[in-house]
Amino acid sequence: MKLLLDRISLAVIGLTSVYVGIFAYFATAAWYADFPGFGLRWLPRLGPYNEHLGKDVGAAYLAFAVLSLVALGYARNQVVVRLAGAALLTFTLLHFVYHLTMLHVYEPRDQVLNALALGLVLVLSVVLVLPSRQAAD
Repeated sequence: MKLLLDRISLAVIGLTSVYVGIFAYFATAAWYADFPGFGLRWLPRLGPYNEHLGKDVGAAYLAFAVLSLVALGYARNQVVVRLAGAALLTFTLLHFVYHLTMLHVYEPRDQVLNALALGLVLVLSVVLVLPSRQAAD
């Protein structure tokens, strides 16, 4: 069961990181104006556009994608999975906490969606650092 949860977590984080990374790095102005997409626009409320910051976000997310997808390929190796999980958890926890402090800039629907989306990625990151039963025995 742990292996399946690890694979799901790594795949979801990897694929969402590819989406954010490509969007932010290669279409930085559009990412700023339209992220997360689907008719929602969350970034303009957080401050003015900054291409350098957007490119850095894109590069970081592409690195998360590589980390996640490589770890997915080695999902049976708990050391690799937990190391990837620790790195991802560091980012996702800090990212989640920051955005919780900024929910006041959004309408209620976007507050809920923001907290749910970031909370899901946080939970998936936590799954990765949990030991498997075999490791605990």
